Amino acid sequence: MNGGRRFFRWSATLNIVVCLGLELAALCSAQAFDWVPSQEEIQKYRRMWNPLSNGPILISGVDIHPQGQFTAHPFIFSQVSEKRFGNDLTVNRTTSPTHTYQIAPLVTTAYGITDHLELNVAFSTSTFWARDSTQFNRGQGGPVTTDTGLGDTQIYLKYRPIIQDPDGWRPSITTFNQFILPTSRWVTGTESPPGGFAPLGRLPATRFGSLTWTEGVMLRKILQPFRISGGVFYSYHLPGSDAGQNTYPADVVNTRLIFEHILDDKRGFGYSLEFVGLHGLSWRADGHPINRGGKNGFNVLGVEPAIQWRFGQSNFVAAAGVLFTIAGQNTLDAIYPNLSIYYYWSKTGKVIMR
Repeated sequence: MNGGRRFFRWSATLNIVVCLGLELAALCSAQAFDWVPSQEEIQKYRRMWNPLSNGPILISGVDIHPQGQFTAHPFIFSQVSEKRFGNDLTVNRTTSPTHTYQIAPLVTTAYGITDHLELNVAFSTSTFWARDSTQFNRGQGGPVTTDTGLGDTQIYLKYRPIIQDPDGWRPSITTFNQFILPTSRWVTGTESPPGGFAPLGRLPATRFGSLTWTEGVMLRKILQPFRISGGVFYSYHLPGSDAGQNTYPADVVNTRLIFEHILDDKRGFGYSLEFVGLHGLSWRADGHPINRGGKNGFNVLGVEPAIQWRFGQSNFVAAAGVLFTIAGQNTLDAIYPNLSIYYYWSKTGKVIMR
């Protein structure tokens, strides 16, 4: 029976991939797309309106750095969680038996290998505090569970086969390929925070301490004075082991949709609304039964209002926002304050907004 279900899942997945591939191939053929944008298309895009600013906080930049351009990008993501959601997708919360507080600094670096390909590396740390709310609410005090250590390390490549056309409907489309090394577990033995995830942030959320492969596709369209970005990401957690037992956590899907409105071009000042989804599936791509984390799946839906600005005429830009959970299922309710700072560098001395 398990073999039949596994075969059905793989067959269904293969059919979807084949259909999407055929549709995309037909679209590309009809529109005469090349899988490497021409220099003429790139220069046309770079002459369009696109002021230097931070951009979205909760999705990696969709367009690609010019060859040789570099950014260093520190973040601070945090989480405050004192309630949780039940078995149905709902806006109703109940008191959680555990109150959790997290801080997760993250630094990403990005480098334009070519005008079509970008390499990114992200390093993180993790700190959390968790307490038994029932015991504390009774005035009995009690111990606080806490741990600090190295987080997971992300290495990812972004390839942009299609670049947006300023004079038409065509958006930029970029593929996202990420491999996560569980340095939290390998190097410092950092404990997984309650709920199993670091605070939701810029990169697709994956289970803390798991060796993970993520594939995704992102798009962006600039319509002065607005910029619209989005992405869908599928993360497969490779099998692990715990106390001699093989572990099989569920796969997860991340979704992002962002609307930016730039109010001041020179100051890179504007605001944005960023919509976030994190969906824990009830299956794995390899068909193994799930024996870690929620076996019945979970859902988190949130929205983040944020502002962004530029420090004078420098190459430093920043953004700050708070992500609010608006609905959930089988998961913690939380708010996520966060801060983002970019430093742009180019060997030519003149930096270009992605």
